[in-house]
Amino acid sequence: MAEGFARTYGEDCMVAASAGVAPASRVASATARAMQEKNIDLSEQFPKSLPYLERAEFDIVVNMTGSFLPPRFGNAKLVDWDVADPVAMEYVDHCVVRDEIERRVMGLIMELRRAPAAKYRGLGTAQY
Repeated sequence: MAEGFARTYGEDCMVAASAGVAPASRVASATARAMQEKNIDLSEQFPKSLPYLERAEFDIVVNMTGSFLPPRFGNAKLVDWDVADPVAMEYVDHCVVRDEIERRVMGLIMELRRAPAAKYRGLGTAQY
C-alpha cells in the first residue's frame, strides 16, 4: 500500500520501492480492492523480500514491521511507523489501515516537498 501511494502521489519527490521481511507470494486481494477504491492499481506490483532491494540506495527507509530491522540500509534515515498488518483483518478494518498508511505517506511527501531540492532520492519501505 505504501509503495502504491508513494508512486501515485509522490513521484515528483521520491522513487519508491517496498520489500517485506516475510513477503507474501502475491498482493492480497483485499489490498488490491482497497487500493482500487482510491484509484490506485496494484496489478503491476508484487511482494518482494528485503534482499531483492539489497543493492538499492535509500535516503529514507520506513519500517512498518514493528520489529528491529537489520542494519542493511547504509546511511538511510530510518523511520518507524506503527501500522497494523491488515492481511488477516476484515475488509472494513483493512481499509482503516489503508487510510492510515495513506495519511502517513502524504505527510512524508509533504515533508520531502519542503526539503531542499535533491535532498532525498529514494524511499524504501520495509513491511511485514
